Amino acid sequence: MPRISIPTTGRLPSSLRVDPSNPAVFKILNRLSRASLLSIALDWLDENNQSLAAPYLRHPESEYDSEDENDFNPPARSLSALQELYADLQSRKGSKREVIDRITEGDWRRGLSLYQLAMADLQYLYDHPLSQRWTAYRIVPLKPTNPDADGDDSSPPVEDKQSLAIPRFHPSTFLNTLQSQVPPDVKAHYNFDRHRTLPLLILRIFILDSPYNTSLGLRSSAAATTFDTSRTVYIAFPDASPHVFISKPQSLSTTAAGAAGGESKSLRTLIVEGIPKALSRPRQRVTLKATGLVTRNLNELLDRKGAQRTNCAGGGWSVYADEKLKESPLDTTLPTPPLSEEDGDPSETKKGNRVLGLVERKEERERKRARLVAKARFGDSGRVDDGKGLERVDVVVEDPFTGIGEAEDEEGGDEDGHEDDEAQWERSASSKGGRNSRAEPEEPGGEPGETWKPYVRFTFHGPHVFAGIRQLVEHGVIDGERMPGWMTGEEGVSVGAVRSGRIRGYRGSGV
Repeated sequence: MPRISIPTTGRLPSSLRVDPSNPAVFKILNRLSRASLLSIALDWLDENNQSLAAPYLRHPESEYDSEDENDFNPPARSLSALQELYADLQSRKGSKREVIDRITEGDWRRGLSLYQLAMADLQYLYDHPLSQRWTAYRIVPLKPTNPDADGDDSSPPVEDKQSLAIPRFHPSTFLNTLQSQVPPDVKAHYNFDRHRTLPLLILRIFILDSPYNTSLGLRSSAAATTFDTSRTVYIAFPDASPHVFISKPQSLSTTAAGAAGGESKSLRTLIVEGIPKALSRPRQRVTLKATGLVTRNLNELLDRKGAQRTNCAGGGWSVYADEKLKESPLDTTLPTPPLSEEDGDPSETKKGNRVLGLVERKEERERKRARLVAKARFGDSGRVDDGKGLERVDVVVEDPFTGIGEAEDEEGGDEDGHEDDEAQWERSASSKGGRNSRAEPEEPGGEPGETWKPYVRFTFHGPHVFAGIRQLVEHGVIDGERMPGWMTGEEGVSVGAVRSGRIRGYRGSGV
């Protein structure tokens, strides 16, 4: 007789097995390459993982031994024999479907545990580092509004900008507190893993709409349709840094995209609101504050919001971040960072200048000066091969236009046409689901109409935005001397608004 399942507030156990016929199991395994599948299968067969990932083995005295012999994927007699089988599959060529069928129909025919599926998801994250879009949040301590008031003061706490305290992180305590923030009709599975190459601790959270934490919740029709990566969120905790990185849920299915998008947003909101409560302690409250940095590159996040010296040394200041050089901005001699391309031989340059005409020599001096300006503005950052690229940067300029006059208005309707084109472009971007960062212009003071604030929005796309801007400066397309500092990446934001010449994080957060 099967066990009785009752609603509970506990989280999903890692030993809970999912039926191999579930479509989500095939989707998770099929994303991996053949080499990755064999690698995680050998990890499942490790003796330390047998309590959560035990395979189906043939019992010597089993009465179904004759049936197992006729099986297309017969079970192995021992764990060591199964390890040798998968090691042999690694040494020879074959198809990925062969390995998937061996896992789902043979060695783990009784189901794959949630721990095994979490390992497969994390393996895909390691194989494809740019598969998730991460947002950086800063952990900000809070203090009471009136510290001298009695305990009945109900005013909300405010940010403590002078405190340097960082909350202590204990995984089990954090999970217990975070689980208390999840509604009782929702079950979550948590899995911690240490990143293989980066100083990060990654928490994978999978949420299932079911009041049961047994196999009954996984067999329901509702669970079968929502058991995909759209309900999976990753949280990265960098070492010795007051920041956390939260991923954006992604959906594998294309049906019911609107409902999946709404559930993903609510899921992410639930996680963002629960993390500061899980990190807080009595009389030590914290909150999360968005930094305006969104990217798929974890290396870039660690470079900007990690524990390295590059945290506050972006753009041209990056030359002082090298701990081996021991450079300081107070030195009288400035360092000379390398160029994006190797300089030519000085003797050949001089020889060529004698042959070139006056115009060509002037162009050569301008190119050399542009490269020197790029060195000064970008320093060691903005390199194509540094592996720290931002894929998108959105900036809205909200400063008033100071050079407009009546004569410029009478010269032509260029401003009106530009405004119409901009509004049309904005409507088309919104209809396509693009990110809308438009802010309503505000007049700083005086009577209305004294200043004009045109809506100017910059959106940069590419594998490495700031490396592309650096190359444009080196080729003289962009004036590096008059270029604002946020175009070098020294502010460390990917979404922001420029006010009074300085960039601020999205919705006033960040800088």
